[in-house]
Amino acid sequence: MTKIVVAEARRTPFGKFGGALRRCSSVDLGARVVKAVLERSGVAPEAVSETLFGSAILAGATPVVARQINFHAGIPDTTPSMTLDRACCSSMSCVGLGVLKIRAGDASVVIAGGADSSSQTPYLLKDIRWERRNGNLRMDDPMQFKNPITNRPLATVTGEMALKYQVSREEQDEWAVASHEKYFQAFDAGFYEDELVPMDGDSSNDEVLRIDESPRRTVSLEVIARLPTVYGSATVTAGNAPGLNDGASAILLASDIEAGRLGMYRLAEVVSYVQLSGDLESSVYMPGNAIRKGLRDANLALSDLKRIEINEAFAAMPLVSTKTMAESDVALTSKLRSITNVNGGAVAIGHPPGASGARVIMSLVRELRRGGGGYGAAAICGGFGQADAVIVKV
Repeated sequence: MTKIVVAEARRTPFGKFGGALRRCSSVDLGARVVKAVLERSGVAPEAVSETLFGSAILAGATPVVARQINFHAGIPDTTPSMTLDRACCSSMSCVGLGVLKIRAGDASVVIAGGADSSSQTPYLLKDIRWERRNGNLRMDDPMQFKNPITNRPLATVTGEMALKYQVSREEQDEWAVASHEKYFQAFDAGFYEDELVPMDGDSSNDEVLRIDESPRRTVSLEVIARLPTVYGSATVTAGNAPGLNDGASAILLASDIEAGRLGMYRLAEVVSYVQLSGDLESSVYMPGNAIRKGLRDANLALSDLKRIEINEAFAAMPLVSTKTMAESDVALTSKLRSITNVNGGAVAIGHPPGASGARVIMSLVRELRRGGGGYGAAAICGGFGQADAVIVKV
């Protein structure tokens, strides 16, 4: 089987909703990281076989984001591209699709990633296209994040499922505080230097964003514990979930042979990639299921994993997923949590939905390299009961 390598990986800092990056479109964000990946790797734009970009909030991104990114990043107009919406899984799905294309011989070098601008997502006016003249107009906000099939807020479902798996509000708050603390420990130690691409921010003050905008050094359990729950959720608050964010991420993939031919630096090998789907309310534990399947496909065991990254769409996700992976074994659950999101997660960093899947992969790869190598798993839930996972080896 063709060996697939990660040759480079970069992302923008993730901005707050209405924050420093609010004037940057998804295309602006995506083009910036693609340029950074190409510059850092030394790979010529002409060597790229295809670009695959996820965008989970298409209304705020403008059409065919990947195609637009190609032009803005200087990639030839003859290079194919694909824009993919698989909700929060989108950029990890793009990485997986890139792996499959290279293994099939349809590509040799692929840039896969994702971009979303929550700040530029418009309200949607319904009913006016066909000359509605009387009565109230209906306006929808795509940023409410409800399941359109059940019309239930994701925060409500997550809180119910967390309690079902005996993960309390207190545990979620504690995980959230730790997410911020671990982020700053890692940032101050230089962990994110090779990952973050500085971004010009709001043109009114010429700000350059060099750090993720959402993490807070002063966060405390006492403050988070006082926050009210949102959308009637039993456990989810603004403190134990990420905010709305802007950002982009990109990963350069290549066959091992092509990487050698072009002189690419090999950061990691992609061992396996899986997609799973379950019932509409299964998202809270689906990352754990996806990791277990990815390990089976690679003939590996949980004990082979040195590090795990599970996107913190809510703090409940890594807490429930590690518990289900361990089949509720207390000691194993504790061990898995000790190696999960060790440099902070999305509760602190932020969660632009289309960009987060690639972010957790690059964070995993860099942590494994920092720690001397080994196997790791990255997983993310998304799209009402779906999940992706990637197993990598450094």
